[in-house]
Amino acid sequence: MLKVDLLTPQSKTLIKRAARLPSPHSEASGTGYSGAQKLLASQAPRVRTPTRTMSSNAGSELKVTGVDFLKSQNTRLHHTDGYNIKNLVVRRGQAFQIQLSFSRDLKASDKLALRFGIGEKPMKPRGTLMSLNPRREPDLSGWQISIVKSSGKECLLSVTSSPSASVGIYNLNVKTGSNIYKPENGEVYLLFNPWCEDDVVFLDNEEQRKEYVLNDTGYIYVGSAYSIYGRPWNFGQFEEFILDACMYLLDKSSLRMSSRRDPVLVSRAMSALVNANDDSGVLLGNWSGNYDKGTSPLDWIGSVSILQQYYKTKKPVNYGQCWVFAGVLNTVMRCLGIPSRCVSNFNSAHDTDENLRVDIYLNEFGEKLNRMSLDSVWNFHVWNDVWMKRADLPSGFDGWQAIDSTPQEQSQGAFQCGPCPLKAVRDGDVYLPYDSKFVYAEVNADKVYWVIKKVHGKDKYIKISTETRGVGVNISTKAVGQDKREDITAQYKFPEGSEEERRAMQKASSFIRPSGMGIRARFASTISVDDTDSKPAVLHETVSKTGLQLEINNTDTLYPGNPLELAITVKTSTPGSWTVHLAGSCQLQSYTGKIEASLGYIKETIKLEGESEARVPLKIAADSYMKTLASVEDEVLIHITAIAEVQETNDKLTKETTMRFEYPPITVQMPETAKLNEEFACAFVFKNKLNVPLDNCKLLVEGLGIFKMATFDQGDVKPGRIIKSEVICTPTRVGEKKIVAKLTSAQVKAISVEKAITITE
Repeated sequence: MLKVDLLTPQSKTLIKRAARLPSPHSEASGTGYSGAQKLLASQAPRVRTPTRTMSSNAGSELKVTGVDFLKSQNTRLHHTDGYNIKNLVVRRGQAFQIQLSFSRDLKASDKLALRFGIGEKPMKPRGTLMSLNPRREPDLSGWQISIVKSSGKECLLSVTSSPSASVGIYNLNVKTGSNIYKPENGEVYLLFNPWCEDDVVFLDNEEQRKEYVLNDTGYIYVGSAYSIYGRPWNFGQFEEFILDACMYLLDKSSLRMSSRRDPVLVSRAMSALVNANDDSGVLLGNWSGNYDKGTSPLDWIGSVSILQQYYKTKKPVNYGQCWVFAGVLNTVMRCLGIPSRCVSNFNSAHDTDENLRVDIYLNEFGEKLNRMSLDSVWNFHVWNDVWMKRADLPSGFDGWQAIDSTPQEQSQGAFQCGPCPLKAVRDGDVYLPYDSKFVYAEVNADKVYWVIKKVHGKDKYIKISTETRGVGVNISTKAVGQDKREDITAQYKFPEGSEEERRAMQKASSFIRPSGMGIRARFASTISVDDTDSKPAVLHETVSKTGLQLEINNTDTLYPGNPLELAITVKTSTPGSWTVHLAGSCQLQSYTGKIEASLGYIKETIKLEGESEARVPLKIAADSYMKTLASVEDEVLIHITAIAEVQETNDKLTKETTMRFEYPPITVQMPETAKLNEEFACAFVFKNKLNVPLDNCKLLVEGLGIFKMATFDQGDVKPGRIIKSEVICTPTRVGEKKIVAKLTSAQVKAISVEKAITITE
């Protein structure tokens, strides 16, 4: 056997000297046993050797050999079992268990610590590194750890994060003595926890938590104030890559790690990042009507494909309008664990200068004029409410807070809005952060009507009337646990005309700069104005001496391709003979109030005696609007405006209303139940009952956990023709699932349908 001597003569001398040193028990100031070790280490030559270092406790050093995150057990208890991700997802302030396996039995003297780090350089002083030792005092960060059970080489630990911990991805490693073990899939995702009483997003109602946190489908309400319909929307917060997309947005935000604990700051940051305006966020808004370089806002049926595309490309997705922004922000909030709902405000004021007034300009035929005012009234606008405590405000403003990711006005230098307490909006406390003046105006502004007449070749602006009750009506969200609309107007405002509403308006007006009654137009310096009295910001309805009233309705169903049969009814209710000059117009407009086409008008003089009425028909031929319907890429609404002037008293009154077209339905043929991982067929049937062909039809289909988003080209569908499309679905998750379909064409922009199916194991 070959004997190799690896020690030099100098090393042998050092060893002899070290052997004569005292035992370890008599160490003092670097001498003794450990001193000899240091001396050897510093002076012995470094020689690479193929032999292993042996020590007196060889083989007894504790090492971790495995970590079991007990994913199915933990995620069920944390309501996170829906997330399609291999990592553990848990909610803050709630215990979860981890099973450790060791190289030998765990002893009482062994050093053991679980270290959770968040961010690029986790550090204890910054609160971004939690080192949890089950045998030591609790960590100052508010995190807790304990041994549930220790048996042989296995140890079951219980970990509870702080209920105010920062949300995000924590990297876990386990330290035993000098060994550090990094488990596979060791990133633990930590979310807000509406089930935890100590979390500021705690929601004390299980049905509401199921709806506002766990429901991955829903409706967004659109249309017009008195013709509301639900548009199905797949939020899909549990789908593949959605949670990672939300974590990417958190990293992309300018939030410090310590700010990620606060849902106020997180929801505000996300309202900025869901639009692409300042920060290359998720969605690029487009209201131009030209969507060639992307997807028309009407062609989305959910948030999933938008967020997946954004996460994959890291570039803004084309295009969004308000309901798309709200749908995506709802997904992000629910995904992060903040209770959230989509809110539709009908007749929503966009009051750019916050004077609680929106000026509307008409010509003498009653036709609304585009681009005269900087302000506008949208048929509907969709934003979100999120649920949280507001520790940053005086007491009493906890609960629902409005946030809005549609880029309308800048707030603190960025296109973001909220969170704004609903109670502040209702009570008129518009000095409270964030953006409460803007939200208050959206639901409370007055509409001031002006008619522009030519006098001696110059435009003269005549104020016709003021409407104080037309803005912010039928505020809607999906009902809890039911597929129907819930009216939440009372959460935003007191009943119109009530004493509480008057007080709230007076309080709000004291914080909002009052406006004179001068008009607000781009050409303000070059026009003559008939009514320039300065009035307080709290405006009141004109009281009519004749009891003049206007009603507008349709006398037949409004199908595209048919004549539009409309009528304006003029009423008087006081004794006397009255001569009423009536002008009425019909226009097509987009949901933002932009006029797309003027279709026709009437001008008549009506004689009425005392309490009486007269109905004036307004009929629009199909030819006059079908070209516009096919050329505009947005869904358009029918807008009717009437102006009445009483000759004897000079009473003036304006009334406007918006109606939507009716469409034939899509029917869905599929079983009521199906088995997990077993195929079933689903068919969509559509019959074109209209008098016009539908060109370039597309059918969009998506079913979360059933069928991935797909588009089917259907070509042109002539009147009377039936199309039938069948898809084969394979369910990947149990429970009630929904399939959503949408038919779009050149003439008809969005016919939607959804149907539920129960998937069993």
